[in-house]
Amino acid sequence: MTHASLPTSAAARVAFVGAGPGDPGLLTVRARDYLAVADVVVVDAATQEQDVRSWVGERTEIVRTVRGEEGPALTPAARSKLLVRTARGFDDATHLVVRLLADDVSGGSLVEEARACHDAGIAFEIVPGVSAAWAVPAYAGVLPDGQRGQVHVVDAADTGVDWSHSVAEEVTVVVRGAQGRLQRALQQLLQAGRPADSPTALTEHGTTTTQQTRVTTLREALEEAADLGEDAVAVVGHPVELQAELSWWESKPLFGWSILVPRTKEQSGPMADRIAGYGASASVVPTISVEPPRTPQQMDRAVKGLVTGRYEWIGFTSVNAVRAVREKFEALGLDARAFAGLKLAAVGGVTAEALREWGLEPDLVPDGEQSAQGLLESWPPFDDVLDPINRVFLPRADIATDTLVAGLEAMGWEVDDVTAYRTVRAAPPAASVREAIKGGAFDAVCFTSSSTVRNLVGIAGKPHPHTVVACIGPATAKAAEEHGLRVDVVAPEPSSTSLVDALAEHTRELMAQAHAQGEEFVRPSRRKPAPRRARSRR
Repeated sequence: MTHASLPTSAAARVAFVGAGPGDPGLLTVRARDYLAVADVVVVDAATQEQDVRSWVGERTEIVRTVRGEEGPALTPAARSKLLVRTARGFDDATHLVVRLLADDVSGGSLVEEARACHDAGIAFEIVPGVSAAWAVPAYAGVLPDGQRGQVHVVDAADTGVDWSHSVAEEVTVVVRGAQGRLQRALQQLLQAGRPADSPTALTEHGTTTTQQTRVTTLREALEEAADLGEDAVAVVGHPVELQAELSWWESKPLFGWSILVPRTKEQSGPMADRIAGYGASASVVPTISVEPPRTPQQMDRAVKGLVTGRYEWIGFTSVNAVRAVREKFEALGLDARAFAGLKLAAVGGVTAEALREWGLEPDLVPDGEQSAQGLLESWPPFDDVLDPINRVFLPRADIATDTLVAGLEAMGWEVDDVTAYRTVRAAPPAASVREAIKGGAFDAVCFTSSSTVRNLVGIAGKPHPHTVVACIGPATAKAAEEHGLRVDVVAPEPSSTSLVDALAEHTRELMAQAHAQGEEFVRPSRRKPAPRRARSRR
């Protein structure tokens, strides 16, 4: 009997975390919690590193288990040494090193790396992830049903499988493996006596927006398996027969679409999540940079006046305005209690939600058009009997129009129109991104303001004519048309989530029209350009 050695204190603790099959939404709650506080995350692939950046803190270091920038992977022994060396780079177990492993952490190098931590006296724990063996068939619409027969899950790398137990037709076989290994496993299943015409589903890139599922027979799957990637899953059995009815992921209206989002990264989170929910991927291209005003004295005076009772109302016309005032409050040592006695107006639901996140409930949000004009139409006129103060504080962008100010002054209010932040055109994106925009690589573009239209065209050029153009409201649509773009979608409500929903509904209608005409719907990025007409010579 051997006794486990006690962990030493002169090292960070290690958490082996399963990343799941590919969809970031399938990360477990504990996995997200650990990644959020990790000092270092050790990953295997560059693609995994890109995903991790959105889950970890700004100061988290990411270490890859490859030689050089894009070199070959380290051996299992070298990976173990790297992990131990990384953990020993910290003084005690208050620090955390996350070792991110693909899928559910079963197999692979987990055992060897965990033993290396044990031998080095480093405390570790294991956080299993969602298994691809169940997640990928579920996303493919192929649902193994253990109540109606046996389900055998096999790793194609396992050379000791007794396939005779999997030949009966009531047995559903799930095989995970890469290329040659998967092909060899299916060949052995066929040789063991499984009928060659057994329905078989082959899925690669499972649970991601590039997932592809092919339904075929076991015999034909042998040839196709050779072309699959390393993350392939094969399902053999009767559940495959229901794939056309139960396929839900690849049937989403925007599945596989690449959508351009010209917006700052700080504001794109909810929109990108909504896009991912429809099976599409969002590519965020910053078109503006939000910066403090050049002279902060005006904001300082306005905020101090707010505290001393100078204003009756404060009107927020954007989330950026809320953020600018909040940052100024924090810099001056103030909090939301300073708004006591003030009336708050928000231009729309998104801005109102930003106030609620600060613990403030707006007194006025337009019921109709959520714009400066809509806010003006809802704003009550000054009443010298009911209103003790006649002054309004408007913290806005440096490029804001005069519509709201002029309208409020016409109703008897005095307005302090203060520049709370500046909007500066962002630097042009990389040449490859500019080419993708102009060349039609994106299926759709979602514009959330008139400035995003102007700035995108200015720094990257016009989107390709095949690209679906979706706008958050009439003003944005007008700006797009003024720049020569065909507007296909206008959101019924001026919010980013409503915009994505409207784009999805537009695509459903196009799919239905194509189906009614007996045609296959082709994604915009895959449509062939119309042939150019030859110029006539005179």
